[in-house]
Parts: sequence; structure tokens; C-alpha cells
Amino acid sequence: MSKLMLGNEAVARGLYEAGVKVVSSYPGTPSTEITENAAKYDEMECEWAPNEKVAAEVAAGASFAGVRSFCGMKHVGLNVAADPFFTMSYIGVNGGMVLGVADDPGMHSSQNEQDSRHYAQAAKVPMVEPADSAECKLLTKLAYDLSEQFDTPVLLRLTTRIAHSRSLVQTDARKERPPVPYEKNPAKNVMLPAFAKGRHIFVEERIRKLTEYAETSPLNRTEYNNTKIGVITSGICYQYAKEALEEQASYLKLGMLYPLPVRLIREFAAKVDVLYVIEELDDVIETHCRKIGVNPVGKALFPLCGEFSQKLIRELVLGQKPEFCSLDQEIPVRPPVMCCGCPHRGLFYALKKANVYVSGDIGCYTLGASAPLSMMDTCVCMGASVSALHGYNKALGAQAEKRSVAVIGDSTFIHSGITGLINIAYNATNSVVIILDNSITGMTGHQQNPTTGYNIKGDPAAAVSLEKLCEAVGISRVQVCDPYDLKQTMRVIREELEAEGPSVIISRRPCALLKYVKHKPSLRVESSRCIGCKACLAIGCPAISMKEGKAAIDHTQCVGCGVCTGLCPKQAITES
Repeated sequence: MSKLMLGNEAVARGLYEAGVKVVSSYPGTPSTEITENAAKYDEMECEWAPNEKVAAEVAAGASFAGVRSFCGMKHVGLNVAADPFFTMSYIGVNGGMVLGVADDPGMHSSQNEQDSRHYAQAAKVPMVEPADSAECKLLTKLAYDLSEQFDTPVLLRLTTRIAHSRSLVQTDARKERPPVPYEKNPAKNVMLPAFAKGRHIFVEERIRKLTEYAETSPLNRTEYNNTKIGVITSGICYQYAKEALEEQASYLKLGMLYPLPVRLIREFAAKVDVLYVIEELDDVIETHCRKIGVNPVGKALFPLCGEFSQKLIRELVLGQKPEFCSLDQEIPVRPPVMCCGCPHRGLFYALKKANVYVSGDIGCYTLGASAPLSMMDTCVCMGASVSALHGYNKALGAQAEKRSVAVIGDSTFIHSGITGLINIAYNATNSVVIILDNSITGMTGHQQNPTTGYNIKGDPAAAVSLEKLCEAVGISRVQVCDPYDLKQTMRVIREELEAEGPSVIISRRPCALLKYVKHKPSLRVESSRCIGCKACLAIGCPAISMKEGKAAIDHTQCVGCGVCTGLCPKQAITES
């Protein structure tokens, strides 16, 4: 049966058909839907792990047990999983193990444009990359065959456009696989230095064999048309090149990105007049070509940053610029904003009133950096807000401790904020950490996490108590506030900034978009009382605007959270 699938959905289908038993991931755009869709198949044990390192270790453990396993993540998540990933390259597998990593060229939802192909090279692990949803399913299944044939974990690389685009996929039946019996073998599975030295030799020999495989693998194929132009490419860039150049070029499509073939590339290069390497982000394929004596046109022509397009390739290769009309009027930008009723809005307004330095983190609340709130000074990576605040306060001492806070979400705190908080307690700074507990993993689309009390399937699960956890790691001062209550939130922030010793504030209110959250009636503006002072605009709520010099509330958006009522000096905002 054929079905239209997202690339991520097709990967999940590939996991199912390949007989995968255990799936452990941490949500991260653009990879999240892989595991969400995998969880729909009861034949697979699927879970959200606290972070990517844990997910990779769970997958490793399942591989040791002899079953096929998978863990998924976005590109920056691979940084977190790098420790077990690099060592698993030495150990290899018992049951097949695949790590899915989704890069984000153009940074649609990421803090950098990291190219995960470098990880394959560094860890000396094979990497495959599909070019559409059908290949997502096919290459997922092939990745497990590679994993078991060559005794190696395998990286499955997607990019945003492949992960989130749809194409037809032919579905097949699941092929169940009995577990491979575990055999005690410390020389293979215990990476003491004496054993690891031998496994490094094995890894180098494995790469040699994989390189030979790449020469004739069906993953890499040539398409000869007009030989005046030759293109070496992969993934979504293959689709762009085919649409832009059509039959005017010949193509070497690479489905296996590491190790790259040698003879195949040289043979293809010899048959074309001008050779282009079209690849987003870094010059990985181009560098390999030059290393083997092939000199293509690459990053001297194509950009290193951002996404490519059919238009870009057509213009750079053929010199064809499309005709287009431009509007006389400039279209206003629509930056992302916190949703109406977002519990983080009140908290950030309170921080603005407190005039503090805010060490920020990754999540919906990162939008607190945007105007008009503009209350985030730094943002590095998951969990960094807590550790960075400690460093900031260590550097500046008492003058900073009373005027700085860290903000971090509930899921992000579990992911990698706990160790930073332990450091604050252990190494003693008067740091105020604010956990923005909206009862869900919000930015990636409402996934459960260890604080919510439910697992990936929505079944009841053990729930971490943030209050008890903070106390257990050495924080004696823990307060909870409701960010809808501005007076209470401001008071709690003021108290903890003035207090001696480290402290945690838990700003607790469920995400306004959760299905079980019941909203109050929308608010309205009494025009006779409104003086047009625009004080209500200070929180940046999308439901509030100015019309004819007076504030107005869009009742289709307003959820009645009431945060704006405390801002109006004339009490003009009332219940409908």
C-alpha cells in the first residue's frame, strides 16, 4: 500500500518494518515526529528519555541485549549524545543500532547550523542520508543491515526539508527478528584502554571495508544525461539540483555520506566537462573530492550558510535569474511570539520590572528575548542558563548576585539543568534559578517529560517533584509562584534576590495550549475608561492592539489569563 508520509513518519515506518524493538529519544525539531510516530506501533518499546545521552545509552543497552534499537535527536542533541556515541563506534553492536540525527540548515528552530557529517567522520561511523520519504523508509531499513553486517552503529542523517516534507511511501510488513544471544566478551564490550587499543584497529579496518562497500553500494548511484555538467550531491540538494537542472546535467547521488567512495567519484568526474559539488552547510564532499585528486566547483560558488533552493542552483550554475514582481509597500515582519495566555509572559514582565540580568535557556521561553519584553541576556544550549549564572556570579560576586537570575523550563531542567544546580549548591553562589514549569515540553509540540506524570503513550508514569529534587541537591530555599499573579510573582522574585544563599523559584502554570486547560472568558476594554496609554502593550500579548487610539482585545485570541488587567492604570480591562 502507498501512503503519503512525512520524512520523519517514513523513518518510523522503516523502524517498524525493520523489526526494531527499542526506541529512546529526546524531542528536538526537526526530528521529533520520528519517535512520536514510532510510538504508534505497539510492537516497539518507545520512550522519551531525559536527554540524548541517556537515549543513546538506552539504545546501546538494547543493542547489547541483541535487539535492534534506535535513538533520535536533532543536530545539537548529537553533541549531548557524543560521549556514548564515540565509544559505541569502538564497541560495535550485537543487535543493530541506528542513531537518527536531523540537521537544520537555515536554523528554523536551532541555535546553530551544525553539520552532523563531521560526527560521522570523527567517530568513524557510517552515515546514510535519504532524499525523500520513500528513501527515509528504505535507508532506515538498510542502515540496520549495515549495522549488523559491519558491526557498527550507523548515523541516519536528515535535514529539515526531508524530515518535514511529504512523498509517497510503499509500506511493507514488519519482519520480526529474534534477539541475538548475548555473549560475554569484555575485549569487545568493556572499553578499558587495553581493550580499546585493539578495537581502534578494528574500527580502521571497518572503515576500509565500508569504503569498498561504498564503491558499489546501491546507496550511491549515477544518472547520466548531458555530460557537459556533472553534479555530485545528496539529500534535499539532489531534489533541488534535479528540479533546477533537469536533463542538462548528469548526477552522482550519494546516499552514503561516510565513508565516501573514491573510484566511483573519480570515474564520474572523468566523464563530465564541469563538475559541481552541491551540498548545504560545510564542504564535506568537496574536501573529500580534492583529497582524492578531483577538483570540483564547490563552496567557491555555493554559500556555506543557510538553505539552498532550486532558484539558487539555477542562478549559480546556469546564470538564469527568474523574473518577479516586487511590491511597492514593505510587508511587516511577523516574528514568533509567546502564545496568548502563555504563562511565561507574566514571569518575564516581572523580571523586566525587577531590572535583572537573565541567563537564558532553550525552549518557548527563549521568546522572552523578543520585544517588548526583551528580558534575556544570554542563551547558549540546554541547561547552560543555570551553570552560566553560577559563573557570572562567581566572576562579579555580590554586585551581580542580587541582580541576576537564570530561567529554564521543566523539561530542560531535567535534560541538563540539574547538574548545574548541584554545582550552584556545592560551590556556593547566591544564585536565583527560576524553573518555568508549564507541565509539558512545549516548543517541540507538547511531548511528555519526567515531570508531567505521563509517558510517551499518555499512560500514567512516575512524576519527578521539582520541589523535592531541588531540596535534595542542596537548595534550602524553594518557592512556587503563579505567573498569572503578577503581584505574587514580583514579590517572590524580590524576596529571593534579597535572600542569602542559593534559591529556586518554580513559576508554575500549565501551557495555555494544553487540551485539559480550561480558559476563562475573554477580556474586553471599556473604551470610556481607556486613555490610550499603551501600558497593556508592555507584555506583548498578540490579543491586544490599538484601534483609533484605544486598546482593543481580540476575543478570538484572548484566553482570559488576566495578566494585562494588572497593567492598566484605569482598570479599563474587564471580564466580558
